[in-house]
This record gives sequence, structure tokens and C-alpha cells, in this order.
Amino acid sequence: MGDSANSSGALLDYEGSLDEIPDATQSGAFVLATALIAVVLAAIMLVCGVGNCLFIASLLRFKRLRNLTNMLIANLAVSDVLVAALCCPFLLDYYVVKRLSWEHGLPLCAAVNYLRTVSLYVSTNALLAIAMDRYSAILHPLKPRMNRQTASCVILAVWIVPAFISIPSAYMTSETTYPHAEGRSHKTFCAQIWPVDQQVYYRSYFLLVFALEFVGPVTAMAVCYTRISRHLWSRGVPGVQTEQVRRRRHERRRTVVVLILVLVAYVACWAPYYGFALLRDFHPTLISRNRNSLAAFYIIECIAMSNGVINTVCFVSVQKNRKKAAAFPLRSLSLAARRSKDDGEGETSVTSCCFFKLKVCLIKQKVEAS
Repeated sequence: MGDSANSSGALLDYEGSLDEIPDATQSGAFVLATALIAVVLAAIMLVCGVGNCLFIASLLRFKRLRNLTNMLIANLAVSDVLVAALCCPFLLDYYVVKRLSWEHGLPLCAAVNYLRTVSLYVSTNALLAIAMDRYSAILHPLKPRMNRQTASCVILAVWIVPAFISIPSAYMTSETTYPHAEGRSHKTFCAQIWPVDQQVYYRSYFLLVFALEFVGPVTAMAVCYTRISRHLWSRGVPGVQTEQVRRRRHERRRTVVVLILVLVAYVACWAPYYGFALLRDFHPTLISRNRNSLAAFYIIECIAMSNGVINTVCFVSVQKNRKKAAAFPLRSLSLAARRSKDDGEGETSVTSCCFFKLKVCLIKQKVEAS
């Protein structure tokens, strides 16, 4: 699950001042947006946090699951877990409890902004790498797959590129106070705020990131999945159509359908955010004086953040063995607790038995590297 680099402070007109902005937190639209934020952040912590931890644990426990595709998915899962564990609690306090007032200091403000940005771009790069891996495996099956060294370089690039291009999100983050509507106190924005004289640099930076981390990857993924779909649905398979061949083709089609749905969900979730950001940064006067623009931005941001939940559900359910592996830790703990209640000494044996059964299941249902 990734999130945006810019928070509410970036909604300001470049010529505007925080002191001139009315406190929009009292409007009905903002109350609705706050409730939606609370639901989405809770879902991220529950689904992305717990679900991805189970998936990562299953990869660490069972070597049969460690194919290239699953390892790329694991990187996406790690980025989502980091956000769920390290960012969402602070965001819940900032958006919902304190209603846009940051009280955790500038270092944490910058760290949360930076980690959210890195997570978004890691997710984008991981999805692109998965699409290219599927393209190579299905359209060029006779070519050798990535060796461990090449795969390690790809995974490293998935993280290093976002780590570098996200540096401005931390460097330009600042705490800025603004008056509360009731006049009794001030609130503190935790936001990425660029000086007016650096407007050209910010716009150039945003367009570069927009091209590298949205337009480019989405275009490449769309091309990959279009060609894969034509290959799987339009061309016949040469040779005898055995049950094993038909089953393998069906599984490939099923996987590609899920990956296409993941791409569609990614575009549907993040296109509104990038569209709003373009409008905000290049035509700020159209929205900066609208009382409900802040609420509109947070609703759009909620839609974007929900993409992490969708990815987790899709990737855990894309293959039967992956779903069983993710569910087995919970099942084994449940059985162990039940057995422990019965005889007081069955936890270790039941857990070991459950993992042994899963190993047998994984051996029987071979995990396809392609």
C-alpha cells in the first residue's frame, strides 16, 4: 500500500498564507472525510498489516513458495507492513484524533512523509517488475529466467529508486502553525511545503515523478498485459492437449486476470489523486479558496490509500497454495490453543503437524515459477 508524498499543506495557493485559510474541519464534508479516513486507516492496519505479515511469514517458512513473482510481491508486502505499523498510527492521530494537528515533532513528521512516499513508489515499481516477469515467462518461455543475482538487483532497484526520488518529500517537510477557527488555539500542519520562489522546481519535480512513477509504469504494464492476454486467449497451444497442459494454461490465465485487475485498481485509485494534484499545483486558485477542497482532497486520498488493501486481498488469493500458506499460521494457532485447552500439552505437536501437512500440500500442489 503506498501513500502520497504531499499532505494537506500542499493544497495552499503558492501565493497564499496558512493564516488566511478558514478552518474547514467544522464542515459536514470534512466530518465525512474524517470518518472515511478512520475506516481506511483501520483497514490498512488490519488487512495490510496482519495479512501481509502472514504472507511474509509463509514465505520464510516454506521454500517452495519462494519463486520470483512471490518474492516481488513480498517486497510490496514489506512496504505495506511498514506503513501499516509505523505510519498509520500517527496518521490516525493526526487526521482523526487531533483533526489536522501534528504533535509529534518535526523528525517524525518528515519520517512519516518520507516512508509513505517510498511505500507508494516501491509498490509501483514492484507491480511493474511483476508485469515484466510475467511477460518474459509467458511470451518467451524458452529464454532463461532471471538468476538469483539478477533478481536481487531488480529487487534492490525497486527500493533504491524510490529511496532517492522521495528525499525531497522529507527535506521539504515542515511544521507550520495556523489559527484554529474558534480562535482559542493554533494547530500544526505536518506537510511538504515548498517556498514560493521554488515553485518552478517543485512543479518540475512533480512532473518528473508523475512521469517516472505513474504514467511510465502504467503504460508499460498495460502493454505487457495486453500482449500477454493476446497470447493466452488468442493463440492455441501446440501439441497434445493433456489435462496438465490445460490446467497450467488455466492457472496462467487466472493469474493474469488477477494481475490485470490489480492494475485497473491501481489506476482507479491513484489517477484521481494525481489528477487533483495536477489541478492543485498548476491551477491552485481553482480550489484553494473552496471551503470543501480540503475534504475533497482527503476523500480522494482515502481512495488512493485503499489500493494497498486491494493489493493485499488480490495477491493473497491469486493462488490456492498462497492462500493456504497465509491462512495456515492462524489455523495452526487456533488448533494449538484448542488442543492445549484439552490436554494442556498439545501446542507444539499440533503446530508441527499443521506445518507438516502444509508442506505435503505444497509438494502436491507445485508452485509454478511461471
